[in-house]
Amino acid sequence: MTPDLRQLRYFVAVAEESSFTQAATRLMITQQSLSQQINALERILGAKLFDRDSRGTKLTDTGALFLPEARAVLNRADEAVAVIRRAVRGETGQLRLAFLATTANHLLPPVVRAARERLPHLKLTTEETTIGPLVEGLFDGRYDLAFTRPPQVPGLAARTVATEPVCVVLPQGHPLADRTELTLSELANERWVMTPRSSWEPWHQTFDENFRAAGFTPDIVARDTSVQGLLGLVAAGVGITRLGWSAHNLRRTGVVFIPLAGEVMATEMVWQPHNTSPALRRILNMVTDLAATTDLTTTG
Repeated sequence: MTPDLRQLRYFVAVAEESSFTQAATRLMITQQSLSQQINALERILGAKLFDRDSRGTKLTDTGALFLPEARAVLNRADEAVAVIRRAVRGETGQLRLAFLATTANHLLPPVVRAARERLPHLKLTTEETTIGPLVEGLFDGRYDLAFTRPPQVPGLAARTVATEPVCVVLPQGHPLADRTELTLSELANERWVMTPRSSWEPWHQTFDENFRAAGFTPDIVARDTSVQGLLGLVAAGVGITRLGWSAHNLRRTGVVFIPLAGEVMATEMVWQPHNTSPALRRILNMVTDLAATTDLTTTG
């Protein structure tokens, strides 16, 4: 038969107080109940743990040997309980985060920094990726949470964490480069560089709607899969493109970002709605709070 944790706690209390009376007060039980439990513990162990006389209560040699072992068991039990409680509160475990390449530069640092400060026991893994693999990874469980641009596809939960102006990106020296704002219709005669339609059809359907509303079909002369590639093509004078304002941090020379009137772009947290991980809920709330006090399109 093995002693239970309650008996070990009672034993440690008596040992530390050197008094059944004081230990009973500390434990908020009757002295009779305490004595019964210590007697039961001694029967289980087959050893006497305390000597009692008129001068008080003291450990026997066997009791002194048992005391550090009992404390170690109790400490380990407390640690185990603490681990589970942290897990239930979402403060421990592991989360796999994906960042769309165009959001990683400004979003990854503040999100990971805040998590390290506020949730030090939570292990995060991060990965920068493109939109197709990002969405696939959410559906197949490779990622728990992603930071990306809408629209996505049905079946995912989303929460907006930042908005920013949509800009047209012109090469330096372009006749319109000194404007403080432009409309999309003013750019009907320009050559454009864009991402491939195959990169993410929902985005391009939105682009098509925007261009139709502006009254033209863009003359797309080149395509590139990365934002850095598009910026390089613009700087080389191949064509113009449209990106969120935050992308201006990726290239400081050769291009000019000018806001498009009335156009904004959102950044969202996206996850599987059936993912009930407490750690996921905790990080969702943490980033929401962070977004309420920080411009996540300019940090990094």
